[in-house]
Amino acid sequence: MSRLIVNADDFGLTPGVNRAIIELHEAGVLTSTTLMARAGATNEAINLALAHPTLGVGCHIVLVDGEPVLSPQKDVPHLADPVDGAFRKKLGEFLIWLYTGRADGLTSMAIRAQEIEAEAFAQIARLQDRGLHLTHVDTHKHTHMFPAVLRPVLRAAKRAGIHRIRNPFEPEWAVRATPRASWLRSAEVFALRRFGPCFRRLIAEEGFATTDGAIAVAGTGVLDAAMVRSLLQKLPQGTWELVTHPGYNDAGLARIRTRLRESRDIERNALQAISEFPTIALASFAGLDLASTSSIV
Repeated sequence: MSRLIVNADDFGLTPGVNRAIIELHEAGVLTSTTLMARAGATNEAINLALAHPTLGVGCHIVLVDGEPVLSPQKDVPHLADPVDGAFRKKLGEFLIWLYTGRADGLTSMAIRAQEIEAEAFAQIARLQDRGLHLTHVDTHKHTHMFPAVLRPVLRAAKRAGIHRIRNPFEPEWAVRATPRASWLRSAEVFALRRFGPCFRRLIAEEGFATTDGAIAVAGTGVLDAAMVRSLLQKLPQGTWELVTHPGYNDAGLARIRTRLRESRDIERNALQAISEFPTIALASFAGLDLASTSSIV
């Protein structure tokens, strides 16, 4: 049997993103979302989540291209810039810091891991303190696919009582079912799969549940109705997560630094095509069986 978690990232980014997520959930085609703990419309998103208990809500942990919950001066002076209070804007800059420390002269991987764990836990706790029962965690720009991020994120989630996490790795069949994805994006997805075995080993050791994989990662920014149909027509047995970024390309989004603008409207409309596949069982991370990393009860 094919099971699909339809997850929208960036809940809380703008009112238009929040509106799209709730509309799609009410339409029966979106089952899950991940919420940013510190974004322009986070408070509204929390209230909407509390008013829609059937929507699975996780924490979208932000470690790059955003602002920390903790003090950048006192708590995370290496993870964030203590001067402007922000994380590194680009993933490449973050990875240089993570693996070499060249950006700040830091030599201790342990200190880097401590700051990541502390910030991840603080973001999760901020949402839980507002009464949300979080179903899972994932990360902005999929940073937890890298072991140096995954380990402290797992520790933070476990401390918070969460044992479900996104599997950010897209299988080859799904990449080939997204022909409009750029060759560079597809190449990145294929190259990063080398971290997949370590990911599976670590989550098994920590007792976490996840899916068989994520789909539409290569198609981020170009996901339209034809691509949704192509992916779902080829969906094999197992439990999969469709990673999406719907929204409204409105004045609120225009004030946000993001490469996903016109695509928000396209994805919002494209997800209606999910209703054309009634034999695919829709689910959320709340249903992932902790006894298995890829089964939903």
